[in-house]
Amino acid sequence: MDGVELFLLGRTLMKLGEDALPTAGLGGGHRPVLIVTSDILEHPDSTVSEIASRTGLPQSAVSNAVARLKEAGSITTTTDPRDRRRSLIRKADRISARVAQVRATTIDAALAAALGTDDPELVNEVLTALELLARQLRPSHPRTAASSDPSTASRKQGG
Repeated sequence: MDGVELFLLGRTLMKLGEDALPTAGLGGGHRPVLIVTSDILEHPDSTVSEIASRTGLPQSAVSNAVARLKEAGSITTTTDPRDRRRSLIRKADRISARVAQVRATTIDAALAAALGTDDPELVNEVLTALELLARQLRPSHPRTAASSDPSTASRKQGG
């Protein structure tokens, strides 16, 4: 796999994630909300301008996403003590009903549709591989020097 294939796989996985999200009564435009959510989780106490700068989204799209997330109870805002005209944004301390609904929704149906199958064994096999990938790439995952060395990994796989 090269960088382009990995990038395209990432886009496919993003689309799959979007398809798996419960959307009843929410309308469209989930991608900016997901991008903003991801940035807020990585950078708590950020301003709309900082999020826009990091994500490359227009400031208006970030503002709209922040408004939607705040309405859903997913984030909180506080006044920036350095510049009282701005708000600092962070994830909410409590899990909102919307976050609970999203977390309770599985990707099984979206994954089966993407695979073009209703074979539960194949869906489970791919789901297990995705779970392994997620565990290994999660930023908080402790990695040893050997596990992060690509030459060691290929030797372990017989390559």
